[in-house]
Amino acid sequence: MNRNENLAKLKTEHFDICIIGAGATGAGCALDAASRGLKVCLIEKDDFASQTSSKSTKLIHGGVRYLEQAVKKLDWAQFQMVSKALKERTTLLEIAPHLTRPLALVTPCKNLFEAIYYGIGMKIYDFIAGSHTISPAKVLSKKSTEKLIPELKTNELSHSVLYYDGQLDDARFCLALVQTAEKLGAAVANHLEVRRFSKRENSGRLKSVEVFDSINNEAFNIEAKVFINATGPFADHIRIMANSKLQPRMRVSKGAHIVLEREYMAGETAMLIPKTDDGRVIFMIPWQNNVLVGTTDTEDTLNENSEADQNDITYLIDYANRYLQKKVTESDVKATFAGQRPLLQASFSSDTKSLVRDHEVEVDRKTKLVSIMGGKWTTYRLMAKDTIDHIYQEIWEKKPVPCQTDKQMLHGGEGYNLDQWKTLSNKYAVNEEVAKHLLKKYGIYANVILEKTIEKPELKNKLTQNQPYIKAEIPYVIEQEMASNSEDVLRRLGVKFIDKNAAEVIRVEAERYFE
Repeated sequence: MNRNENLAKLKTEHFDICIIGAGATGAGCALDAASRGLKVCLIEKDDFASQTSSKSTKLIHGGVRYLEQAVKKLDWAQFQMVSKALKERTTLLEIAPHLTRPLALVTPCKNLFEAIYYGIGMKIYDFIAGSHTISPAKVLSKKSTEKLIPELKTNELSHSVLYYDGQLDDARFCLALVQTAEKLGAAVANHLEVRRFSKRENSGRLKSVEVFDSINNEAFNIEAKVFINATGPFADHIRIMANSKLQPRMRVSKGAHIVLEREYMAGETAMLIPKTDDGRVIFMIPWQNNVLVGTTDTEDTLNENSEADQNDITYLIDYANRYLQKKVTESDVKATFAGQRPLLQASFSSDTKSLVRDHEVEVDRKTKLVSIMGGKWTTYRLMAKDTIDHIYQEIWEKKPVPCQTDKQMLHGGEGYNLDQWKTLSNKYAVNEEVAKHLLKKYGIYANVILEKTIEKPELKNKLTQNQPYIKAEIPYVIEQEMASNSEDVLRRLGVKFIDKNAAEVIRVEAERYFE
């Protein structure tokens, strides 16, 4: 992706749809619209997946907590959301095989009653998934549980329940959506902030948007027939900018995470703590040779720099120590991160933990701004489909061209096979760790990175000794993935959210390319 080429298109062409916000939902809308043959552009104030979409718990799931609420409260909306998400889980695993994988999860149980209770719940989960079940859930004995997670405390363990969901590299998945949309003709650019809308005099409908390019320090207008607001937690800002009479719709909750060394849980099986003292759930998940612990769910104030605070860190360490044999202290935390969930408010008196994580497409009657609000990572594709369908039906008043994204392989996934690491290792003389890392990050384009090392063998050198990133990745993400500053580089590599010390070393190296 060449930023200057895309900027030239944005400045000179007229679009069917302009999408504001390039997180999972906005990128998904861009791909959906482009695959239907529409002329599309996608703009982002900061960087692709710079906010919520890179700060998830990295799970593709139906939501076992939502299923429990659906059963206990006979809540049909929660049930439907779980059903849709479980079907989407299969789709995401298929269209991005380099960035996703099935994930086994164990739920520890203190007695037989808990094992039966959660076992029945997971069987219902499988039943709802139907043919989309990854592998059947089952109740395990204490001995079998110890084999899967030897690091688990077993003094209060009676049984466990094993079930399956999926895992994704969220920031890279979002970037792959953007890259695929661009290949299908979409114009895309990061670091473009929306300043104001212009409207048609006779109707009041949106005509163009003025954006400010923070890289080139210039402003320009983008014209489009329809504008989509896909800014997640910041949706109200764009809605009110377009129509000052609109009332706020969004609330946010914070989901914080900590990252530990892999020795705390060395296997490939994750753990779900189904109920905390305050009614949440916590996951402990193997993630890129680390252990990810999260998440919290607390009411938050909207901001662009959400972080895990001391209370979040203490809370997560406490639960890690309740279940893991090796004691975790604050000095053992390699990294922390937090994201804000975009929640559609039911009422301001309700708790954010109880709000449905489903989505809604709103079309403003006056300006025809289309806002897609709520939702979650697993259902981004359905959110995009619903949004583009609404534009066809409610604004253009015609039958939608069918959505095709359930079959669209994402950038890097075409012909992907992890066994290709052997070929890369032999051809470019890199070790297994590096070859597998590159394949899982860049898919079939891993060889393009390694081609850079033929003329410059020093680019094969690791950026840090304790992480698999190599020097050749930095020029690649700058040249091919529109990384426009060192922060973008860290996001492309994913290092900031797993190792804060390594991230600072790599930042220094990356900044040399922008001097």
